[in-house]
Parts: sequence; C-alpha cells; structure tokens
Amino acid sequence: MTHTSISALALGALMMLAPVSHVPLHAQQAMEFTLRDAVERAQRQGLQAKAAVAQRNAARQRDRAFAGSLLPQLSLNGNLPVYNRSIIPVLQPDGSTVFRPQQQNEAALTAQVSQRLPVTGGDLFVNSSLSRLDVSGDRDIRTWQSTPLLVGIRQDLFRPNRQRWDNREQDLRYDISERTFAESLEEIAIATTNAFFDHYNARVGLENAETNVAVNDSLYTLNEGRFEVGRIGENDLLQSELALLRAQNAVDAARLEHDRTLAALRLALDLPVGAPVRLTVPTDIPRLAADTALAVREALKNRAALQELELSEVQAERRISESRYGTGPGASVQASMGFNQTGAEAGAVYQDLRQAQRFSVGVQIPVLQWGSRSGQIEAARADLSRQEFSNRQMREQTVQDAHFAALQLALAERVLQVAAKADTVGTKRFDVAKNRYVIGRIGIDNLYQAQTEKDGALQSYLQALRGYWVAYYQLRRLTMYDFERNAPIRGAP
Repeated sequence: MTHTSISALALGALMMLAPVSHVPLHAQQAMEFTLRDAVERAQRQGLQAKAAVAQRNAARQRDRAFAGSLLPQLSLNGNLPVYNRSIIPVLQPDGSTVFRPQQQNEAALTAQVSQRLPVTGGDLFVNSSLSRLDVSGDRDIRTWQSTPLLVGIRQDLFRPNRQRWDNREQDLRYDISERTFAESLEEIAIATTNAFFDHYNARVGLENAETNVAVNDSLYTLNEGRFEVGRIGENDLLQSELALLRAQNAVDAARLEHDRTLAALRLALDLPVGAPVRLTVPTDIPRLAADTALAVREALKNRAALQELELSEVQAERRISESRYGTGPGASVQASMGFNQTGAEAGAVYQDLRQAQRFSVGVQIPVLQWGSRSGQIEAARADLSRQEFSNRQMREQTVQDAHFAALQLALAERVLQVAAKADTVGTKRFDVAKNRYVIGRIGIDNLYQAQTEKDGALQSYLQALRGYWVAYYQLRRLTMYDFERNAPIRGAP
C-alpha cells in the first residue's frame, strides 16, 4: 500500500468519525433550557425557592400577628364555678368569734376590650362583668353583683415605652424579611448558573473527549499503516497508541462527570429523576454599563444587611433606654370609672346603678443597688459603641463588594471575548495540524501539542463564559439592582 492511498483512507476515516457527538435516543423529547429559563424555573419551582417562599410567608404572618396585636383586643374571662368548703371565723354581734362550717359557690364572667396606646405605652380598657355568690351555712345567701360598664387606663411613668420600640423593630424586621427573600432568589440564580455551566461544560467535555477518541483512533490506524511501510518508527506508533488509551480513559471520566452534573441540575430545577435535559447556552451577552458609583449607591440602598445593621443599632439603643429607665425610680398610675350594683336577683343588679371609681398611684424607688444600674447602663453603651464600629465595617465592606463586582463584570466580558477568539483559533490550528500530519508535513509531537492547546482553549472559553454569567448574577446579588432594566430588584409578591 502506497503512502498516498494510506493517507486518503485515513483522511476519509477522520472526516466520518471526528465530528460525531454523543446524542441520546430520547433527545427529541428532552426539556430544553436556556440559562435564563433555568434560572427562572429554579426561582419559581426549585426546592430552595419554595423554602425561601415559606420563610417569607412566615415573616409576613408574624408581621400580620404583630399588627393585629395593636388593634383593640376583645377577651372573655370567667370562673364557672369556684367552690370552697371550709370552717371560717364568724364575728358575732356581741363581739365574739365563732367558727362555723360554710360552703361558697362563686361564678363570675367578664368581657373586656383593651387597646394599647402607642404614644404613651399604656393600656386603655373597657369591661363589663357579672358575678354570683352562693353561701350555705347557718342560712343560705345568694348575692349578685354587676359592673355593666367600667372604663380605665393603666400607665407606667418614667419607664421605657416598649410599644414604641417594638414598632420600630417590627418595621425593620418586615423590611429585612422582604429584602432577604429577594436576595435569596438571586443566590438561587447564582447556584443555578453554576449548576447549568457544570453540566454544560461536562457535556461539551464529553463530546470533546469522544471526538478525541475518534481522532486518535484514526491516527493510530494511520500510524499502523505508516509503521508497516517504514514511514515512522515504533516510538511514534507507541506514542499514538498511548494517546488513544488516554483519550478512552478521558471519555469514561467525562461521562461520569456528565451524569453527576446532570443529576445536580435536575435537583436544582426540581426535575424528575431521569428527565432528559438539553441546554442552550446564550451566545449573546447583555451589554451593561455597570457604573461603580451606581453599584455602590444601590447596594447601600437595597441590601438587607444594611437594614440588619439599623435593626442592631435600634436594639442597642433600646437596651440603653431599658437600663436607664427600667431600673431607676418609676411610678404606675391606674384609674377607672364606671357603674356597678349588687342585689339578690340578677335583674336587680342593672337597676339604680351606682358610680364606681378607682384611682391608684404606685411608686418604685430603688434605694441601694450597689452599682447594678450604672453597670447595666455602661454595658449597654459599650454594646452600642461596638455595634457602631461593626456596622461601619460592614458598610465599608458592602461598598467594596459592590465596587469590585462592577469591575469584575467588565473584566469578565473582556476575558470572554479573548477566550472566544482563542477557542476559534485553537480549533482551526488543530484542524490545520491534523490535515498536515495526515499528509506527512509535521510530526506527531506537533499534532498532539495542537490538540492539547485546542482542548485548553475550549476549557478556557467555557470557564470564561461561566465566569461572565456568575459575575453578572453576583453583581445583581450584591447590589440588588437590575442593570438591564435600571430598576431595583424586588422579590415576587
């Protein structure tokens, strides 16, 4: 067999085998996803998204419960009945005391409407009650007592207004929960992007490995023919065989990685086990002008971490207020006014009502605390100072993260452009080297070097493509701002 006939046969084999890729039989029924499709599905139907929605809903219900606690509360309390049987001392008309057995059966029912006062922190209440007392002993007595209407107020003086602090904290907690939910969706986008490109890279790597096997197998067949006619030495033939064996091992490793990343992607998208998936990688990337000043401004305005800093400062200030006013001199005032009556019959207690008035002032004056109060105040102030420094560090870190995230996206775009060009050049160079080797113009070392450089350029392009989209979603996550729409990112309703 001549050198020309061997070359023509090998070239024909290369043309038939080289571009073959591994395509499953059920590919036509595969679910197709672009990157944005995958991200949208993960944010809408993924298990992490469902957990985030549940957490957001729980926070909303807690806020609803807190708001409900600020409205007038209606309660119904009663004792039905209270029974007591005992020997009690009974004062006689002559001044002596006689112990006699007695049975008491008491029933009471009270309806009350109460309302918290956010300005003062006190409580306003209106209640109505009815009670009955049955006494059995020397003689049976039944007495009814009613308070048809009683209006009163309870108010602490020189004490911290806990209601006002609760309101401030709850407003911040609700805002934090909504922002945290939106940020969790962006974190899901980053995780989905990594899972997407893990599988895409594995798929391309498998296709490239299978192509390398086909090419190296054809080259080995070609070199066997050349060795038989004495065109190459045994060393070149063994090198060609070693390259074929390595390529076959690479296929097995690439297939395992392909299956592993496919399972991970199905889990991220909450797809059934075994569901076929086909990915379409975007060739066009969004052209963004990610200005660093805009990124920093939006990060400081939109991040949940900044709201958490504000909440921590409010809580530290609250501890100072409670230490200062909660342990010092204070007073409490309770006043009520209404109507009541008593009688032997239930109907009589609502006739000829008499006024019922009550007013009391309680005073609390600590005399000796051995420095406990001042120590608590100074400790609370130190906590506030520590929190302020920690918050300052967090704010500066947020500024740096947003600033460099914008720069990273711009760099990732430039790296992707260069990597795409290098991938194209590497593929063309290998095709040229392969054809030149077939006709005997270059050695096998040059061919395998071109193949290695082609594979390296492909991996660099895939990493650059992943790097751009990760940087894209990372910038969104760190700023909570959509630079494509020029609008802040908000979570789903």
